[in-house]
Amino acid sequence: MIRKIIAIVGMPGSGKSEVADFFIRKGYHYLRLGQLTLDEIKKQGFEPTEANERIIREMFRRKHGMAVFAKLNFPKIDELRDNVIVDGLYSWEEYLAFREKYQNFVCLAVWTSPKVRHQRLVERAKRHGQDPNLKYRSFSLEEATSRDRAEIEKLNKGGPIAMADFTVLNEGSKKDLQEILKKIFKKINAWKN
Repeated sequence: MIRKIIAIVGMPGSGKSEVADFFIRKGYHYLRLGQLTLDEIKKQGFEPTEANERIIREMFRRKHGMAVFAKLNFPKIDELRDNVIVDGLYSWEEYLAFREKYQNFVCLAVWTSPKVRHQRLVERAKRHGQDPNLKYRSFSLEEATSRDRAEIEKLNKGGPIAMADFTVLNEGSKKDLQEILKKIFKKINAWKN
């Protein structure tokens, strides 16, 4: 079997983490592109809020270009000799960098309607008191709408979603998602770039 580098792209609340977890259970190594942002926030002593994350992400992109998160993570991906699931592909430029670097690259889009995504994000905000990991991944309806616009207009996120090799439609339950992912997993394993 040819080693696969799968990058997940999707809007906030679409279910990217659930998809990543599926592939992790299948033996894929996990790499989160945005971990660079959180590492820099810690290094500078900031609280990991959405506002601080945005400042750091924009600083990285101004300094190194729109493909920065892909390019800075390539050495980590190269160290991993087996299949890798990459969470958090954002920009068209990152997509192109992956396409150019890896012959065995697969772009996997997770699509969910804005109404369902926003509902999930608001529910996540209600639950974040019980689960501290949800605190910085929770949004009000206004924040979710604002983030959607920013990701489409400033990060060119629509391109990778439109050009994905596979698209997961995630409108139902977690069980529904698992069934869809089983089918896509088989296709990816049989797929030759």
